[in-house]
Amino acid sequence: MLSQLTYLSFLAVFAGIPLSILVMGSVISRRGDHQPVRVQVGGVALMITLALGYTIPWDSYLIARGVWWYGEGVVTTRLWWMPLGEYLFIVAQTVLVSVWTFQYASVADPTVGHSWRDRLLGVVAGVAVGAVGVGLLLGPAETFYLGAILAWAGPVFALQWGVGLRYLLAIRRRIVVLVGVPVVYLSSIDRIAIAQGLWTISPTYSTGLTVGGLPIEEGLFFLVTSLFIVQALVLLRWVIARWG
Repeated sequence: MLSQLTYLSFLAVFAGIPLSILVMGSVISRRGDHQPVRVQVGGVALMITLALGYTIPWDSYLIARGVWWYGEGVVTTRLWWMPLGEYLFIVAQTVLVSVWTFQYASVADPTVGHSWRDRLLGVVAGVAVGAVGVGLLLGPAETFYLGAILAWAGPVFALQWGVGLRYLLAIRRRIVVLVGVPVVYLSSIDRIAIAQGLWTISPTYSTGLTVGGLPIEEGLFFLVTSLFIVQALVLLRWVIARWG
């Protein structure tokens, strides 16, 4: 029964199985052959390293603050404030979205340019996202989690949009698909986990607004993190195509 799942068994079922299917499907279909394997492997490894390095301090702080907590018997091992499953979730999501992106992203178009004006606009837009987040952080307690996500996302968006905002806009329809599918899936399994009591979002630090029973903060988190990965990988391919 789902109610008997621990954090690790939850990941094995809801992350391990779809990832295995996705990897097997890509091998059988040989999709993504236009991209060298070393670039794909290197890209995934880079994403994992960056995801862990950037997320662990933020995640640990929010857990220590009590923004969310785990059900009884769900967590078996902790490293500092974070359960072992939390580290594995970061890795699993990163690999899942990365493999999906490499297999279904179109070939990079090196003809799309990027001016200094575009770079400035991208940085300003990212800073604006972060500023909104800081404002929410400093506001009522119920906007704390929402603000923490946006404040955390701002610097990454500023960097990515500064590097290639025009290219990301040029392939925006593809970005919507690449981001939308994992966001829907990850949000769905997160909804299952919350319903089964694996973890609980604090009503003190969240707005209480939900979509299909999922707190909007959780949906925003998966949107932001999936954008991190998808944008980074398509920009990596674009930069290689332009300068390789």
